[in-house]
Amino acid sequence: MSRPDGPHGLVVVDKAGGMTSHDVVSRTRRILGTRKVGHAGTLDPMATGVLVLGVGRATRLLGHLQLSDKTYDATIRLGASTTTDDAEGEVLTTSFVAASEDDVRTALAGFVGELDQVPSAVSAIKVDGRRAYDRVRAGEQVELASRRVTIHELVVHDVRRTNHTRREMSDVDLTLHCSTGTYVRAVARDLGEQLGTGGHLTALRRTTVGPFALDVARTLEQLEAEPGVVPIAVAARAAFASVDLDESQALDVRVGRKLDLELGSPGPVALFAPDGTFLALYEQAGPQARAVAVFV
Repeated sequence: MSRPDGPHGLVVVDKAGGMTSHDVVSRTRRILGTRKVGHAGTLDPMATGVLVLGVGRATRLLGHLQLSDKTYDATIRLGASTTTDDAEGEVLTTSFVAASEDDVRTALAGFVGELDQVPSAVSAIKVDGRRAYDRVRAGEQVELASRRVTIHELVVHDVRRTNHTRREMSDVDLTLHCSTGTYVRAVARDLGEQLGTGGHLTALRRTTVGPFALDVARTLEQLEAEPGVVPIAVAARAAFASVDLDESQALDVRVGRKLDLELGSPGPVALFAPDGTFLALYEQAGPQARAVAVFV
C-alpha cells in the first residue's frame, strides 16, 4: 500500500547483472513503500552499474536526466557476431581475428566524435508502438534508422588474445564517455564489421549518469538494509545548474510565470526559494526565463 505522501528524490542504484531495469524499479517500490518510482534510461539485463531512479515528484526529473552523458566500462569480443550484438544472443558468424592490437586501437580511435550509429535491433526503441526487441523475438526483421550520437572519449585499456569455445578470439577492454542514446553494443558490432571479424559485447558496466557515479550508488541489498532517497532539492542541485531566487521571484515561479532573469546557462536550470526549497526547472528564452517543469 502506497504512502499518502511518500518520499521525493532520487535513488542511485548499482544494478546487478541478470536483472532488467523494471525488476529494479519493482523491487525499489516494495522497499520504499511507494508505487511512484521510475528510471532515467534502461540498462540491459547483462549490464551492471549506475541506474538512476526517481521517487515521488522526482520522477518528473527523469526525462531531463535521460539527456545526460554517460560513461561505461566494456569488453568487446572480436571473432564472433551474435543476434543481439552481445553475449546473450546466438552466434551468427565466427572468424579468425587477423587484426593486430594496433589495428584495433586505430579502428576504435575512429569512433571518437560525432557519428551516425544504427542502434541494435534488440534495443528498447519503439517501432510502430512496439519495442524493437519484442518484434525481433517475434521473428520479425527489424531495421532501425541511424541516429547522430557523440563519443566524447574512448580509452582502450587492453587488447588480448583469448580462447573461447576452442577458437582464438580477441577481447578488448575499454572505457567510453558518450552522449545519451549511444549503444555500446552497436560499437562492438561496428568494430567487428570494420575489422572483418565480427564482434559483440561480453561485459558492460555503467559508471556514471550525468553527475551520479558509482561512488554514490547502492546495491538493492544495501537499499533494503537502509532505505532512503537523495532529497529532491539535493538531487536537483547535483544534476543541474542552479539559481537562488528572492521571495518575489519565488512567488512567480510557484505559478509558472516567466521571469525577467538571466539564468547564466541555456538550461534546464534548477530554481530555489530563499528557504532552499526546490521550485522548478527553467530555461532561457531570450531576455526572459520560462518554466520547463514546476515541482511545487
